[in-house]
Amino acid sequence: MNTAPDKSQPSDALPAQSPNASNLALRRVAIDTYRENVAYLHRDCAVYRAEGFQALSKVEIRANGRRILATLNVVDDQAIVGCHELGLSEDAFLQLDIKDGHTASVSQAEPPESIGALYRKIGGERLTRENFRDIVRDIAELRYSKIELTAFVVATNRDELDREEVYFLTEAMVASGRKLDWHESLVVDKHCIGGIPGNRTSMLVVPIVAAHGLLCPKTSSRAITSPAGTADTMEVLANVELPFEQLAGIVRDHRACLAWGGTANLSPADDILISVERPLAIDSPGQMVASILSKKIAAGSTHLVLDIPIGPSAKVRSMPEAQRLRRLFEYVARRMGLSLDVVITDGRQPIGNGIGPMLEARDVMRVLENDPRAPNDLRQKSLRLAGRLIECHPDVRGGDGFAIARDILDSGRALSKMNAIMAAQGQKSFDHNAPRLGRLTFEVRAGESGVVTSIDNLQVARIARLAGAPKVIGAGVDLFRKLGDAVATGDLLYRVHAEYQSDLEFARQGCAKSNGYALGQANAIPHVFVEF
Repeated sequence: MNTAPDKSQPSDALPAQSPNASNLALRRVAIDTYRENVAYLHRDCAVYRAEGFQALSKVEIRANGRRILATLNVVDDQAIVGCHELGLSEDAFLQLDIKDGHTASVSQAEPPESIGALYRKIGGERLTRENFRDIVRDIAELRYSKIELTAFVVATNRDELDREEVYFLTEAMVASGRKLDWHESLVVDKHCIGGIPGNRTSMLVVPIVAAHGLLCPKTSSRAITSPAGTADTMEVLANVELPFEQLAGIVRDHRACLAWGGTANLSPADDILISVERPLAIDSPGQMVASILSKKIAAGSTHLVLDIPIGPSAKVRSMPEAQRLRRLFEYVARRMGLSLDVVITDGRQPIGNGIGPMLEARDVMRVLENDPRAPNDLRQKSLRLAGRLIECHPDVRGGDGFAIARDILDSGRALSKMNAIMAAQGQKSFDHNAPRLGRLTFEVRAGESGVVTSIDNLQVARIARLAGAPKVIGAGVDLFRKLGDAVATGDLLYRVHAEYQSDLEFARQGCAKSNGYALGQANAIPHVFVEF
């Protein structure tokens, strides 16, 4: 496996230092600024006064043969940073890879070269391929402040990008980081656009298709606004933060991995843009397509099965909206040379029974072990997605994939493959019969008799997060009733698990506002026409 040069890494061959640069002692300021480099200068610092710095301006910092850009914050408390010091946030300090007290120079930063293109996009102009490459390069090199990033995200929101611009953005995001080459003609992956709690199908699809012999290097993200991401759930079972070289070896030996993608530096500009999109609750079609496809193409995937769930509380609410999104994905994938199979699935309710890392890991292992308590919806959806990937192989006839996937799961071959992957990544002790769930609980019961007519994905996910998920791996929501189930007054709908009393109370208050369930007559259940 080869990789393209990693353009995001700092270079020792730096251009000449600005004559206005001034030296200070570095101080590590233990503040997590999430994907943004932040520098701190004391208001009485001679350098601050002499250079004419202003708060929130961009500065250039050089030390140890490296250079970073940062947003300047001005402080008045010498307990944070002294007059002869330059403070750096956690992200910034780690990039320089030096110790406290090391000498560094600080100077005014030049505006990003692409700022003119950004202004044109804000004004509603259509941008060229070169414009997007320039903007994304500057974003990946942390030359944009959060304000400038926000301007770009808003300017490209909703219908502000035509489909060719989405292609240009995707292409530029791939070029901003490492691109993997596995030297195989068939490298498969599966992805869901998100929004459905408990939807841990990847952790079943990967061992199934790898057991069939397909190459599936699965690098996943951690949760940002959801109760668990694939990486959070896999971390219950095995280590997911591994050096990239080790991950590559695991893929060569076992045909797959299930790991956090942060060490691979794939489409780094995407992670930076997400840090702005999520707080703004912006998830426009164009940005979604560029984000997902850039990561998959950079990871070396040649074939992708994409899951678009639709439902009243899913990201996509209607079939016309899903079809528009499908066509945009297919257009960009075709231009990028990626074989794409889009499936539109039922997103009316959570998948599986558990919501939260430990609970979702329990469900996954029960499916792999063919446990009679395994959630059937998670099993069936995973088999269908795995079957679609297996049908990417030229020797498999269309329609045969599901039966092949089912045989791999029922025979125990998928479990054996999963155990091998976990052992290679560093297996952790886990007993799905007695998972270590949050010790504090409360139960939500039906206030009346009827049929479960709807489950609000957003609300039950919110309750799981209020209970502490995903940071507290044993926290979350354990569901006992699903769509269409008949319940009597007092029947258990779900149980909330938390580790800390404060989290339990937050979740209880969330439930008091809305428990996420609606009861009524069976004919009130919303229908969706989906592929499976």
